[in-house]
Amino acid sequence: MAEEHAPEIPVRFYRTDLGKEPALEWLRSLDRGDRRVIGLDLMRVQFGWPIGMPLVRSLKNGLWEVRSTLPSQRIARLIVCFHQGALVVLHGFIKKTRKTPAEELALAKRRMKEVTK
Repeated sequence: MAEEHAPEIPVRFYRTDLGKEPALEWLRSLDRGDRRVIGLDLMRVQFGWPIGMPLVRSLKNGLWEVRSTLPSQRIARLIVCFHQGALVVLHGFIKKTRKTPAEELALAKRRMKEVTK
């Protein structure tokens, strides 16, 4: 008998009213190795949800943090939410402090409000 697994969750990127996708643009600005690690981590979430630590952590109120350790010895974060059955990538950044910076979180929250309105 075939092993059952959760269905793939569609992934989309937050899009501004002007059609820009800032999280995708940020991702494309990274070097190839870093992009690959983040992409694989996002794929693990897409195909394996629900996933917990160390890959995914709840930021409360519907926001989730996908945590990636990059080959460039940096730490990246994607902040995502779920909306209409899809995983929406709201924001991405290189983490420089232990705690998620308030401005990064505020930006993701604003974008989530736009997506879910």
